[in-house]
Amino acid sequence: MASVTPFERQESNGLGWADQWDYKFNDEVARKENREKQKEDNKQKMAEYNKKVKAVASSGMEKTKTVVTVGAQKVMSGTSTSFRWLKEKVQKKN
Repeated sequence: MASVTPFERQESNGLGWADQWDYKFNDEVARKENREKQKEDNKQKMAEYNKKVKAVASSGMEKTKTVVTVGAQKVMSGTSTSFRWLKEKVQKKN
């Protein structure tokens, strides 16, 4: 049977003495730090996305407002023209 030195035993476990005492080596702490960083990154991305959405929405609202205004003017013009035409037809009959 071959003798195993303490150094070889540590290597066979996968962790050295320094790794066991390094808090950053702990997977759970690292995962928690990564989650917090991802949350911050996601907040920043959402803020940028919201700015873009608001800009597009306000642009869309301006376009919609213009289209609705022009459409309403056409409806009013068409309605008044129709009433005048009907009035002329009724007056001709009398």
